[in-house]
Amino acid sequence: MANQDDQFKKVVSHAKEYGYVFQSSEIYDGLSAVYDYAQNGVELKKNIRDYWWKAMVQMHENIVGLDAAIFMHPTTWKASGHVDAFNDPLIDNKDSKKRYRADVLIEDYVGKLDAKIEKEVAKAAKRFGESFDKEQFLATNPRVVGYKEKGDAILQRMGKSLENEDLADVKLLIEELEIGCPLSGSKNWTDVKQFNLMFGTKLGASADTAMDLYLRPETAQGIFVNFLNVQKTGRMKIPFGIAQTGKAFRNEIVARQFIFRMREFEQMEMQFFVRPGTQKEWYEQWKETRLKWHLSLGMGADNYRFHDHEKLAHYADAAADIEFRFPFGFKELEGIHSRTDFDLSSHEKFSGKKLQYFDPELNERYVPYVVETSIGLDRMFLAVFSHSLQEEELENGTTRTVLKLPSVLAPTKAAILPLVKKDGLPEVARKIVEDLKWDFSVTYDEKDAVGRRYRRQDAAGTPFCITVDHETLNDDTVTIRHRDSMEQQRVKISELKEIIKEEVDVKNWLMKM
Repeated sequence: MANQDDQFKKVVSHAKEYGYVFQSSEIYDGLSAVYDYAQNGVELKKNIRDYWWKAMVQMHENIVGLDAAIFMHPTTWKASGHVDAFNDPLIDNKDSKKRYRADVLIEDYVGKLDAKIEKEVAKAAKRFGESFDKEQFLATNPRVVGYKEKGDAILQRMGKSLENEDLADVKLLIEELEIGCPLSGSKNWTDVKQFNLMFGTKLGASADTAMDLYLRPETAQGIFVNFLNVQKTGRMKIPFGIAQTGKAFRNEIVARQFIFRMREFEQMEMQFFVRPGTQKEWYEQWKETRLKWHLSLGMGADNYRFHDHEKLAHYADAAADIEFRFPFGFKELEGIHSRTDFDLSSHEKFSGKKLQYFDPELNERYVPYVVETSIGLDRMFLAVFSHSLQEEELENGTTRTVLKLPSVLAPTKAAILPLVKKDGLPEVARKIVEDLKWDFSVTYDEKDAVGRRYRRQDAAGTPFCITVDHETLNDDTVTIRHRDSMEQQRVKISELKEIIKEEVDVKNWLMKM
């Protein structure tokens, strides 16, 4: 666990040191669980968003985009169930006076069981070497099977209790498992209570006539209330999807783990409208499609897993998360939900307007069913960033810190470095910058010895360093250095564009799907 904590601390400090993420309003001591994306962070975030948008909208003829407003008519949230049911179960520790989400305390306990399983697997893999069969070991090793059964039983019981709103049993479970306050170790808990997560605000000029509004807690409802507008103006035929990226706001009481759980965050969602009765097939298909998108970034299949929900939301008939191995264990990265016709039917009821589709093939009207894919952009940022940050032992005994971002997502694709600040080398380097910046985000760096500049660009995640030296003046060749392999090759200036494009082009990455 200590090792995980150290790794996570490195992620947080590296994100600040290299201009990725800052604490919001830091000069005033910051605001808890609110962060700003810095000069490199804003580029990485934009590149992740673009990578998602291209795969989701540009590559699908039957999926279009939308950008709905953050403010919505307050009845929207009544219809969606958020006013009555958007709650977290909270528990206070009487000694430390700290407040926690009861479900997270229990999930963290199960996370420790998962860590024990991982440890057993690692030990066995070392013992058996080549002949190790992981699947068989997981299925037959009594200790591992015991941990797994215990974890599953705990989550099942918690899911059932939360579903039945049996908060007394959730507290009982915490007591039976002897879960202590993570800060003080005290097991002196209050009862579990529900807390609504929406931020309220007012719309209007005077206090007495002002209308109560909410900051949206999710982006999906903006899609549902626009379903018919988009369908008619776009002459869309079912099945079709509407995609959206944008900010959402939740008054998270236990916001923690850096940008993993924030009060203001960005979602990338797509709602796919289908014929009733076909939702299960589409649900399976979108699970597979979304996992392929993640795998196309090359961060290792063993860092992802599906987790089917024990506790289904009131509107869902199937739900699964794609979980990623963060420095603090496997956690939800993306949700795929079969939402049935709950949302559209509910908005029909509350608005008094028909939200139906006329299906020319069936010659009938119906309220479509919906399959949703929803990913947190900030979580995706953290997944990419934390996975990419590595310390490497080099052959000469030194170590380097390198941020091995998938090059398609890297904020800066190439750094152009003149070997020295004289003899006309900076001028040639500047000319290369001028030429490449039309196609790629590039930077110019002339400060320090070239080796130190390489290290700086490695740590910032730049895939290529291009060095201009005296030879360049004679034959128009430069040295191009690859971040991951540190390999260097001599190439013509005229070839640079093609070499970089080959490595960072979205098409070459998405084709891996």
